[in-house]
Amino acid sequence: MSYMKMNEWTPIAKDYDPLKAGSIDGTDEEPHDRAVLRAILARYVPNKGVIGDPHLTLYVARLSQQTTEEKLKEVFSRYGDIKRIRLVRDFITGFSKGYAFIEYKQENAIMKAHRDANKLVIDQREIFVDFELERNLKGWVPRRLGGGFGGKKESGQLRFGGRDRPFRKPINLPIFPHPFNSEGRGERRPRSRSKDRSHDWREQRRDYGRDRGIRRQDKERPYTKDDKEHNSEHTKRERSRERTRNDKDRNRKDSKREKSRERNYKKHK
Repeated sequence: MSYMKMNEWTPIAKDYDPLKAGSIDGTDEEPHDRAVLRAILARYVPNKGVIGDPHLTLYVARLSQQTTEEKLKEVFSRYGDIKRIRLVRDFITGFSKGYAFIEYKQENAIMKAHRDANKLVIDQREIFVDFELERNLKGWVPRRLGGGFGGKKESGQLRFGGRDRPFRKPINLPIFPHPFNSEGRGERRPRSRSKDRSHDWREQRRDYGRDRGIRRQDKERPYTKDDKEHNSEHTKRERSRERTRNDKDRNRKDSKREKSRERNYKKHK
C-alpha cells in the first residue's frame, strides 16, 4: 500500500473487494481461506426482481423469529414515513429468516434510522442496521458465495470493511534513511498483518479455470473401459485410506478409554 493509498484509507469499504474484505486491515495480497477464493471467482448479479429505491432502503438483521412486519413498522416509523417493509421469510415454512428491508420516502428519514436504530433491542434481540448493499456497493458478493461483511469468529469466515466489522488502520513502518543512499531518503513501507503464504492464489485461480476446461473435455469424451478400470482402482484406494483412518481413530479412542479406566481404578483403589 503506497503513501497515497494510506491517505485514502477508510474504515468502511467504498467498493466490495473479496480479497480486502477477508483481511482485517484490507492489505492482504492472497486469499487466506477457500471462501475468499470462491468469492473472487464468483460472478454475482443482483436480483433484478427487487423493487424499490436502493438509496432509500435499510437492511435490518438479527431479528427475533417472533418479530413481525407490524412490530418493525411500529419501531422504524418513528424516524420517518415508511413506503415499504419486506420481512424475508422461508419459501417453504413461511418462518422469518431474521432479516428485513425497509424503504423510506425521504432521505433524511433513512439517514436518521441508520444513525439511531442500530443495536436497538426488539423482542429481546439486539438488531443490526445498515444501508442495502446488494444494489449499492459495486462488486458486491453475498455471504453464501464467500463474501459479505461481518460474521462470527466461530465460523472462521470473518469479513471486514462493513459497519459491523470495519477495517483496522494498517500499521506503517517509520521512515529510515538507507545507509547506501547518498540523498538520505527512505521509503515508507507498510507492514501488513497478512503473512507470506507458500501457494500463489493467482496460480490457483488459473488452475481452477484450466481444470474446468479439462472437465468439460472429459464430459465430451466417450466413457471407455480404461476409464472404468481407473475409476475402480481409485475408489479402492480411497476406501483403503478411509479404513486406515477409521482404524487409527478407533485405536486412539480405545487407548483413551483404557487410560481413563486405569485412572478411575487407581482413584477408587
